[in-house]
Amino acid sequence: MKLFPYFRARQPSRWEQNRIVRYSLMTILLLAVPPLLLLGVELIQRGSWTDTVGWITQHRDLAIMNGTLDLLVLLVCYSLFGSLMTGVAVSALLLFLMALISYFKTKLIGEPFFPWDIFLKKESMNIIPLVTGPSALKRIAALAGVIIFLLVLRWLLPRLRLKWSSRIVVGVLSLLALYSFGMRTPWATQWMDRMGANEIVWNQKQNYSDNGLALAFTMNVKNIVVAKPEGYSEPSMAAVAQNIAATQTAMTVVSSKETAPLEKKLQGKRPNVIFIMNEAFWDPTLLPNVQFSEDPVPTVHRLQKESTSGYLLSPQFGGGTSNVEYEVLSGNSMSFLPGGSVPYQQYINKPLPSLASYFESKDYKSMAIHSYEGWFWNRENVYKQMGFESFKSKERFDNPEYKGFFISDDEVSRSIIKEVDDTEKPMFIYAVTMQNHGPYDDAKRYDSNPIKAEGNLTEDARSILETYTHGAHDADQSLQMLIDHFEQSDEPTVIVFYGDHLPMLGMDYDVYKQGGLISQSAQWSLEENRRMHSVPFVMWSNLDLPKQQVPTISDSFLGSFVLDTLQMEKPASFALGDQLRRQTPGLLRDLVVDAEGGLHQTVPEASRELVNQYKELQYDQLFGKQFLSKYIDQDYLTKSTLPNYNAEFDDSRLPATDKMDASGRVGS
Repeated sequence: MKLFPYFRARQPSRWEQNRIVRYSLMTILLLAVPPLLLLGVELIQRGSWTDTVGWITQHRDLAIMNGTLDLLVLLVCYSLFGSLMTGVAVSALLLFLMALISYFKTKLIGEPFFPWDIFLKKESMNIIPLVTGPSALKRIAALAGVIIFLLVLRWLLPRLRLKWSSRIVVGVLSLLALYSFGMRTPWATQWMDRMGANEIVWNQKQNYSDNGLALAFTMNVKNIVVAKPEGYSEPSMAAVAQNIAATQTAMTVVSSKETAPLEKKLQGKRPNVIFIMNEAFWDPTLLPNVQFSEDPVPTVHRLQKESTSGYLLSPQFGGGTSNVEYEVLSGNSMSFLPGGSVPYQQYINKPLPSLASYFESKDYKSMAIHSYEGWFWNRENVYKQMGFESFKSKERFDNPEYKGFFISDDEVSRSIIKEVDDTEKPMFIYAVTMQNHGPYDDAKRYDSNPIKAEGNLTEDARSILETYTHGAHDADQSLQMLIDHFEQSDEPTVIVFYGDHLPMLGMDYDVYKQGGLISQSAQWSLEENRRMHSVPFVMWSNLDLPKQQVPTISDSFLGSFVLDTLQMEKPASFALGDQLRRQTPGLLRDLVVDAEGGLHQTVPEASRELVNQYKELQYDQLFGKQFLSKYIDQDYLTKSTLPNYNAEFDDSRLPATDKMDASGRVGS
């Protein structure tokens, strides 16, 4: 006797046994489902029936292309599961989930869903707390409802199975077709061109909007592998080396009158150099339509008047902290990598010269400090490849103070002070804070928000802004703590303090729009683009360095600027970056700032040759054959990782669940 008679396999119906009926139904469904998948994907991604229907009617050929790709995904799922309705349900789940992620990601940080986002592991979980509002939950519930409905239909409609031989043929051919579109084989490229596909690499948000999600996502697959720049070769890198050598020679011809004052202040000592990249630090008083009950960042405002200060052009908005680290530490630019890529995750798997390895070569101790998990963004491994001697992550803080959700900025300042005071050598420290990481929509994150915002804001916007401002104020005070300590220290010390990107304040830049920083328009002007990527930076030292008011510079040029300020020789990549900084100080993928402060969407003609050299140098370091090291700065460009990396931190101190596994990730 069978225990579960109601769960017996369903016998094929007469409809399924009739080949003509079965194949007719199969054909009808395979023709009808892809347009519905297309409609669902674009509706989820765009969030509006009007925008979705408008795009389909205005771009019919592109809609057909997207529908074709959806059909190929459906055929792959069909061949895997054998049942057509199961294939429909699974393909709908995959495509609709991809569209939902892209919708939220675009609303939150202005970037759609990329192929390489699939490889993000624990990092991708950080978005979950940001999508728990009523609107988000409705979309998730609707998606779940559609998938459940399709699975129910699987039991009501004919199975429409394929033979194993047919499943193999259909699956292989569909995968080959998807591969051809993703890698842009000649026939696929010809068809895509004929259908009007136009990849907009420099503006991925527009790329997905113009071409449709399935097509834009597929076109980005090839960008997982970074293409070699046109003209890259050993002779071209020899020419780059010659240019760098000439620059280095010119920069070393500095009069003794210019170098003597700093040498006198140092008295033979080497200064500690401390970079503090404060999570999402930005100046909320820049919102023109908002006033605050008190100055939220008095230390930064004072230093802007008394010390060296300016604005950094960040390649990120609302997230992607590691990409800013990559630019500052390596001197390279995200502009030459695929939009949305993450070098820490994708590209850095061998030694990469950086500020850390440079200061190590000057007999400094280089240390990275981050008050979050060591595995996040693969930092545990990347910092080793960049030449750091040590990495102090969250796991290595002893009984730290928390504020809100994360370790406090004050705790990071205390950690910096301790490491400098306990180390005989001068130190290069790259510290990354975490306290003011989003989301900011929890009004109870802190006991209270004493600094009040006044202006024409909704209550939700006001609450978000006041919570963020509390964190920014704490960041400002943690900087003052460092200044108070090193003012009394006899060790010469330089502190460089800045934010990694602007914070994500509400969905669809809501607080920025209400606060008057940007217009309600969906398309930013060049000036609005500059505002939304500009974060303040300040420099302080107990050496009484000359005050400089720095025009906007890219994060990738910050290292060369600091070395120049300290009158230290600049290694190859930073020397070329310094040369470019003086000509084109701001360089993003879709925004270029010239030496006069003019804004451009693409690189001006006068700067293209130097920018191309900069691009070739970066490719040579990350992916190429390191031709440059044959001609200049061989020791710096070919430096290997330190054999004693993190030797000072004994993993036996960590709980068993937090010990590092062989890959450098935290696991049980």
